[in-house]
Amino acid sequence: MRVFVTGATGFVGSAVVRELIGAGHQVLSLARSDAGAKSLVAAGATVHRGSLEDLESLRSGAAASDGVIHTGFIHDFSKFAKSCEIDERAIEALGLALAGSDRPLIVTSGTGLLTPGKVATEDVAAPPVSPSWPRASEQAAVQVGSRGVRASVVRLPPSVHGEGDHGFVPMLISFAREKGVSAYVGDGLNRWPAVHRLDAAVVYRLALEKNIPEVRYHAVAEDGIPFREIATVIGRRLNLPVVSKTQEEANEHFGWFARFAAGDLPASSEWTRERLGWQPKQPGLLADVDQPYYFGSAVASVV
Repeated sequence: MRVFVTGATGFVGSAVVRELIGAGHQVLSLARSDAGAKSLVAAGATVHRGSLEDLESLRSGAAASDGVIHTGFIHDFSKFAKSCEIDERAIEALGLALAGSDRPLIVTSGTGLLTPGKVATEDVAAPPVSPSWPRASEQAAVQVGSRGVRASVVRLPPSVHGEGDHGFVPMLISFAREKGVSAYVGDGLNRWPAVHRLDAAVVYRLALEKNIPEVRYHAVAEDGIPFREIATVIGRRLNLPVVSKTQEEANEHFGWFARFAAGDLPASSEWTRERLGWQPKQPGLLADVDQPYYFGSAVASVV
């Protein structure tokens, strides 16, 4: 297949490009910069210049392809609502180019806020769009599906890890370095699901190849790792104390991230594994975070 990939230079998207090419697919990759285009050519992909805000570039890229994997998202939490609007319009544009065909559209979402405190499964619908959670990726997928697009969703857990990670775990490392302690909230038994980026990429490929519309897949390799165990690895690596914080103290320590640090967000992928025949093969989160590449630098941004 000739597959159009958005977010192709990102942490997850670049792994998807690698996985697709390794499986014999051709990849048309969205790139907005010369540096991004150069890296994609080096990976063996064909470059399609444009951006998530350039809707015509999205429509033409999708129209020239046998299927689309949408991993692109502008990860700016200071303008999160705006990023969500851009994402929704991008999905609508991609869907417009695919409507009435049998070509698949794979949309990216997350497991994080589905059923806090309970194991989230694939049959659970996304929470309603609201001012506190404006992301409408799944709702947009449903909308384009109603117009004849074979749309499905891949949900990612809060921790997608691997070399080059600049997401939540590097943020925790930055907090620990800045504050002089590696912290968790309360008893630290709240659970974080996780997946290695290379394992997640396989889910996208399999979802594309299966081309089953109106389904949700969970790219979750580990259902829920106690947050305290993540903090313990970070503390040991940085030679810092590992300490418990009350919720009030956590607000001071983690800032806006305190909500996530205290979240009990387990998720299952049993249905996904059965339906796709997916078996994660990469190292788990704790083993991965224990690697030196996580501690060369810690970038306080989320992608």
